[in-house]
Amino acid sequence: MLRVRLIMESRIRQFASDNYSGICPEVWAALEKANAGHVRSYGEDTWTERASDLIREVFEKDCDVFFVFNGTAANSLSLASLCQSYHSILCHQTAHLETDECGAPEFFSNGTKVLLLTGGEGKIDPAAITPMVKRRSDIHYPKPKVLSVTQATELGTVYKPEELGVLGQIAGALGLRFHMDGARFANAVASLGVRPREITWEAGVEVLCLGGTKNGAPVGDAVVFFNKNLALEFDYRCKQAGQLASKMRFLAAPWVGMLEGGAWLKRAAHANDMAALLQSKAEAIPGVRLLFPRQANSVFLELPPRVIQALHDRGWIFYTFIGEGGCRFMGTWDTQESDVEALLSDLRELMLGEGAAVALKG
Repeated sequence: MLRVRLIMESRIRQFASDNYSGICPEVWAALEKANAGHVRSYGEDTWTERASDLIREVFEKDCDVFFVFNGTAANSLSLASLCQSYHSILCHQTAHLETDECGAPEFFSNGTKVLLLTGGEGKIDPAAITPMVKRRSDIHYPKPKVLSVTQATELGTVYKPEELGVLGQIAGALGLRFHMDGARFANAVASLGVRPREITWEAGVEVLCLGGTKNGAPVGDAVVFFNKNLALEFDYRCKQAGQLASKMRFLAAPWVGMLEGGAWLKRAAHANDMAALLQSKAEAIPGVRLLFPRQANSVFLELPPRVIQALHDRGWIFYTFIGEGGCRFMGTWDTQESDVEALLSDLRELMLGEGAAVALKG
């Protein structure tokens, strides 16, 4: 029993994902309050009403809000609502809905095709959109219908308001709906220091999948329709897909906890700061190279394979999915400076040993 308790109490040495983190205190307190007594089910409760109103206040927009269990459901169902099965969705080649949704957007839309766009640092190149849309216009080709962006991107970069404005104008001119995967939207807002409206509906975004899980919530994302006409019968789509929670208050209450006192931005800013600390000190270590600009809460570093393995052997958990030597280190709402310093200490030691080995070999 003692061994089990010690294992449970030990802190995992991880920079793999903000999904590893627990529930932030503000959300925990809201859930505890929501747990008291009996309330109406299926979203007819005061918690769901309050959470929806808070989202409207944050975005300064009358919008329709729906709560679902996760980001895959949010992205897939919202995109399915914007498309027919013979349509196509344009997104960046590294977008989560292309690389990590197991075909869910295609599944829930009954076959809508995903078309991939290029662009540096995880951002869509505006010049790539029109040629993709106009490549073919015959009936044998899936008709482009939606432009989807990720904010912050899968490579840890952030679209500025003016960049999104350009994309929004292009989408509008081409008759495309404009969708945003905002799994780490809070980190983008904290990084840019802008009002949420500036990087959503003011830039032309019509539907936002707003992530809460990576920012201190236990479960649940919100689908926000700034264009309310597009939300027609979305509640039926959620029900059919198994996304209508009977005890909806437990999906909604975390948003009340995060939004009422501004915790969503405070926690996101802390995650960003921890990533910035890691980046600044890791870049000073000889042999370590930054792969992409750090603009949110993730740091991408290129490390020698032997160093990567040695870090894993020491118990550090992080992802290595960006080519050979590419590593992602993610800050979370509860990452501590001591966590960052411990990782840096091991990295310095291992890189020093790697440098000595290279010198000796040479």
